Amino acid sequence: MAIELKGKVVLITGASSGFGEDAARLFAREGASVVLAARRIDRMQAEVERLQDQGAEAMATPVDVTNRADIENMVKSVLENYKKIDILFNNAGFGRLDWLENLSPARDIETQIAVNLTGLIEVTRAVLPHMQERRAGHIINMSSVAGWIGLPMYSIYSATKFGVRGFTDALRREASPLGIQVSGIYPGPAQTEFFMHTGKSQAKHFAPAWTSMTSEYVASQVVKVAKHPRRRTVLPGWAAPAIWLDETFPALADWLIYNAFTKRYREEK
Repeated sequence: MAIELKGKVVLITGASSGFGEDAARLFAREGASVVLAARRIDRMQAEVERLQDQGAEAMATPVDVTNRADIENMVKSVLENYKKIDILFNNAGFGRLDWLENLSPARDIETQIAVNLTGLIEVTRAVLPHMQERRAGHIINMSSVAGWIGLPMYSIYSATKFGVRGFTDALRREASPLGIQVSGIYPGPAQTEFFMHTGKSQAKHFAPAWTSMTSEYVASQVVKVAKHPRRRTVLPGWAAPAIWLDETFPALADWLIYNAFTKRYREEK
């Protein structure tokens, strides 16, 4: 039986665009109260006004997930306004894609780890005690197919998303006895702002355009997981066989990736 989302309080990080923004709209459509959290407060406030005009309950709160004080203020604000957090959708993240030697240690490596992995962990740690107190809640972590398959030029991004996968699995085993669900979402290429911020590397060409999903489709799967909790959701359909191939025949996967991508772009470097 599906979980009723009406009346649930949903906190969404990285909610100023892409999966987070679309998920906020879809959760609101289900009758949930949605809290949009990200750095771009003006953009989120505009979305909140649109949701409120449609009769939804919504608010925006600024947060930089690399700043612990920001995280504490975000959680405090949600609890002051709604008294609870039923669902946490950890969606904040970005990618800087290039050969490792070309990545800036501060901007591309440290910041990517701080946002994609450490920030997700810190937000979860701040919310978790409130869910534990109520012995109820659902934490949904956005990872990536790159959290299963390490791709050239995705070295740091993959490291963070592999980390999110490990954290998600471990946390699920910690939190489930307390009545808290923990789920991982693992999407492949999607039509979001992601590639606008990855730099100028050839990694943009790794996945052909026809493989991309819409942002709204991925967001709809997040809502589906909230209704029907499960350990993991891998998107789209071809991704699961690709993961199986990588795990079962790693030498073949290496050969395919080398010949389809690495060889060409290393020669052009």
